[in-house]
Amino acid sequence: MNLHSTIWLSAIMAVVVVSVAAAADDDRTADLLKQPGVCGADFVFDEVPFQQCHASTIAEAGDRLVAAWFGGTREGKTDVGIWLARKENNQWTQPVEVATGVSPDGNRYPCWNPVLFQPESGSLMLFYKVGPSPRKWWGMLIRSTDGGRNWSEPRRLPDGILGPVKNKPVRLADKTLLAGSSTEHQGWRVHMESTPDEGKTWRKIVLATDGAKIDAIQPTILLHPNNRLQILCRSRQKHIAESWSADNGRTWSPMSLTSLPNPNSGIDAVTLRDGRHVLVYNPTKPLLGRWGGPRTPLAVAISSDGKQWETALVLENQPGEYSYPAVIQSRDGRVHVTYTWKRRKIKHVVLDPTKLGPHNIPGGR
Repeated sequence: MNLHSTIWLSAIMAVVVVSVAAAADDDRTADLLKQPGVCGADFVFDEVPFQQCHASTIAEAGDRLVAAWFGGTREGKTDVGIWLARKENNQWTQPVEVATGVSPDGNRYPCWNPVLFQPESGSLMLFYKVGPSPRKWWGMLIRSTDGGRNWSEPRRLPDGILGPVKNKPVRLADKTLLAGSSTEHQGWRVHMESTPDEGKTWRKIVLATDGAKIDAIQPTILLHPNNRLQILCRSRQKHIAESWSADNGRTWSPMSLTSLPNPNSGIDAVTLRDGRHVLVYNPTKPLLGRWGGPRTPLAVAISSDGKQWETALVLENQPGEYSYPAVIQSRDGRVHVTYTWKRRKIKHVVLDPTKLGPHNIPGGR
């Protein structure tokens, strides 16, 4: 076989492999859509100029959905920026890079963990982190007054303030915006940050400790009656960690572990308007010690009190990484989830919460 024939055969085989993979993905999406409560699923993009992507976020801005994530050669590389797409007329726009880690001195650092938030009135906010690593990063904020088409110049947050470190903030009864944050430079530590004026001024709230060593980061916030709040956190202790506040977030109980497994991977949750809570997470434990475990399957659980959780459906259960979910409820009542799909794509799934409940899961767990 000559060189020309070898190249031609290799090209044909590559097309076949891609076609088979695409067919398998279509089959898995079809299986997903058969589960009660799932009303739609798609990828935010197909062709992009970056090799890897991770840590998506989603918000509803006016009549459109907006999703963002970080993308580049690989997590932690200096070419990693914040990318964004909008869903308009039921189609995702072509992703564009809206923020980079170029500093005033000309040096470029990697970007990390974007978080979108749309206030009831005012501009769409996009928080993100810039720095050589999570131990040394700092918080940044840009704004859009036109639903994500155009963005302001980046503004660095005050020293000691990172903004929401992975998951969306929540609006409290007194209109304060409360964000869950955390640091990693002196061990994993969770704290809260609040702003009464949409990010102009900030207050840092340190959580209580009782001496128990729980390494936790990346809190997501749930709302309960009578000004009670709950955070659920990623941890290194094989379980999701939690803390509670009985005074609208001013003080917090010591961190403790729930019964929910966690393979040292990000989670997100949302309180629905009917009072129930939805959690998206990897229901597995680390394989070796505390350092991490399989980020598959990716499941949706539901709870009426934030304590007892039941599996509602499984988003992914194949080999690979399906992780770092983001979840919101839109004005029409639907629940939207985005997540990392094998570090190559961002997947978007739409749920009908009225049909979410404990169900038999196809294929077992």
